[in-house]
Amino acid sequence: QVQVVESGGGLVQPGGSLRLSCAASGNIFMTLSMGWYRQAPGNQRELVASILGGGSTSYADSVKGRFTISRGNAKNTVYLQMDSLQPEDTAVYYCKVITGGRGYWGQGTQVAVSS
Repeated sequence: QVQVVESGGGLVQPGGSLRLSCAASGNIFMTLSMGWYRQAPGNQRELVASILGGGSTSYADSVKGRFTISRGNAKNTVYLQMDSLQPEDTAVYYCKVITGGRGYWGQGTQVAVSS
């Protein structure tokens, strides 16, 4: 079993920044990828950013230049630095870890951008 825990969400004003953290633990053999998704009310869950085991990254067009995904020094941790946040970034953000041929989700962390 693999456990995934996110943290770092909150309320921020437009133009502000937040840093999300994700830590995976348990029966992890080789992490294929770690990624951040988000889901706003009434919308489907969408991929925000991902990082492969080799370190290559990809981003949704809507966050390019504003968000940065990176791995932590601790094994199986990943961060999402979110700058220049806008109200349309408001959503529940989920971390997903792909390892051993399966995907594992965290419980999500709420990000709200409002003045």
